[in-house]
Parts: sequence; structure tokens; C-alpha cells
Amino acid sequence: MTKKDIIKTGRDVLAVEARAVEGLIGKLGEEFGRAVEMLSKTRSRVIVTGMGKSGLIGRKMAATLASCGTPAMFVHPAEAGHGDLGMLLKDDVLIAISYSGETKEIVYLLEFFKRIGVKLISITGNRNSRIARYSDIVLDAKVEREAGPSNIVPTASSTAALALGDALAIALMKKKGFSERDFALVHPKGQIGKRLLRVGSLMRRGPKVPAVGTAAPMGDVIEEMTAKRVGMTCVVDGDRKLVGIITDGDLRRLLRKHQEGVLRMTAGDCMTRDPITVDKRELATEALNLMEGKRITSLVIKAKDGRVEGVIHLHDLWRTEMF
Repeated sequence: MTKKDIIKTGRDVLAVEARAVEGLIGKLGEEFGRAVEMLSKTRSRVIVTGMGKSGLIGRKMAATLASCGTPAMFVHPAEAGHGDLGMLLKDDVLIAISYSGETKEIVYLLEFFKRIGVKLISITGNRNSRIARYSDIVLDAKVEREAGPSNIVPTASSTAALALGDALAIALMKKKGFSERDFALVHPKGQIGKRLLRVGSLMRRGPKVPAVGTAAPMGDVIEEMTAKRVGMTCVVDGDRKLVGIITDGDLRRLLRKHQEGVLRMTAGDCMTRDPITVDKRELATEALNLMEGKRITSLVIKAKDGRVEGVIHLHDLWRTEMF
């Protein structure tokens, strides 16, 4: 087999699988809508099951559902008959993946599913199969052909089931109003979680926030900046509302201009009014872009009423390794 033949085979496989997924689009209709409605209304969990390649797709489907706000788990159909059926609750919704619709390990469990009262959604290529006939909702995943020789290796059919599972997860996510903020809560690790971090989860709060009053002598300002090690201090009024900031750069410029006379001045005399601020609900990545664009190392987090809620430093963002 030449390199040219190898490349052609790879392209042919991708073309077959692409057509299989594209072929599902026209089949998606009322039953898909009913499936999403059923999944959105369950007060329990979604259980996914499947054998072989379908089982591997099922594990991924359960993981995607869980990460998108729907509690889900995979139960192996062969293990289910040896005690794992105890994992099922009557309010669960079961998704069974079987291209033939006749997978004996699942067929064997159908009576049990009905007896305990779980709702059954099947993803299958055979609407006349036993699994399909027992199902409350049947999602048609029939493909024109498999990508492998002799049309026997599960390739296009498993890809189609995978895509259909993703369609369910995303539609369900939107139906339930699962937001970016919700997504971040269940993805605290990894690059996805880092990209969704909010300023409020990283900012310095309370006594860690450098702050002085407008009447504070500059000697006190320097002590506050040295103690808090953020390279700046907020200047606040009696209600802790932000009126300005003083940065390390401001101090250097003041010392160059006034020399020792700086120590006879107050924070109100030296502060920069209307500093750049962010809301604690902003994405940390947006705060980082703002710092880099303005060439500053700290940002004040200000509430709607003008009070200082916190401070975030460039080093706080570096520690997250988000870039």
C-alpha cells in the first residue's frame, strides 16, 4: 500500500463519517425535542449504557452531560446484571446506545427498566428493534454505511452516536440556562476552567487591600504600599468609596518633582483621580488583557456604589498559569 493509497483511505474514512453526521441533521425533529424536554425535567440523573464501541461513546456522552450541568453516569450493561442495577433509581432517565437495537446485554435488562419505571431513550439505527420498541423515545442514528471494509467495523455509526450525544448535551445545556459561570464551577482545573475564572475569585480582599484616606500623610501612604506589596494603594473617602489611586510610578514622579516636600503632602494631593477599575464578575482573562493594554500591574475592583471590593495584581493572574 503506497503513501498515496494511505492518504486516500484516510480521506475516504473522514468523508464517510462526515456524511454520516450530516445525515442526522434532517432526522432531528420532534423526538429529539421530546428527549431534551424529558432530560431537562428529570429530578434525578441520566444513566447512559452501551456495549463495546457504543459503551465507549456512552462514557463520553455521560461525561459531556455532567460537565454541561446534567448529573449523569455510565452503567455497563453486562455489569448491571450482576448487581450494578442497584445504581438505578425510578426517577432516572436511561439512554441506551445500540446501533442494531438488539444488543443482548441491554435486551436482557429491558423488563427490569420497565419494572422500576425509568424512562428509556434509545439511540439506534434500527427503529424496529426490541430496544427501540421498549423505548419511550427513539433517536434515529442510522447511517448509510460504515467507513471500514465490508461495512462491519463500527466507525460511522459510532461517530454519529457521539455527535447525537453532543447535540443532546448542548441543547439541554441551553434549555436549562447553564451559563459560562456554571460551566466554570464544574471545571476548576485545566485550561477551560482557567479561561472562565472571574476576577472576584482571584482578587485580594479585606485587610489585604491597600487603602488610605484622602487626608493620610504621604509617609503613611508609603508604609501602606510597602506593607501590602501590590505596587499601589487605593485612596478612599469615609464610606470607603474610591476617589483615586497612588502607584509606585506616581511616587517616583512625585519624588523627582518635589523631593522631600512629598512627605508634607497628603494622599488627596497626590492621587490620580478616576483610575481604571473592573467589576468582580469580569473574566480574569479580560482583566489581564486590560492590564497588558494599559501597561499597568494592578486593577481596583469597584462595586456599583463606588466602594472598593478588592484589588488584583498581575502576579495573581500569573499564578493561575492561564497564559
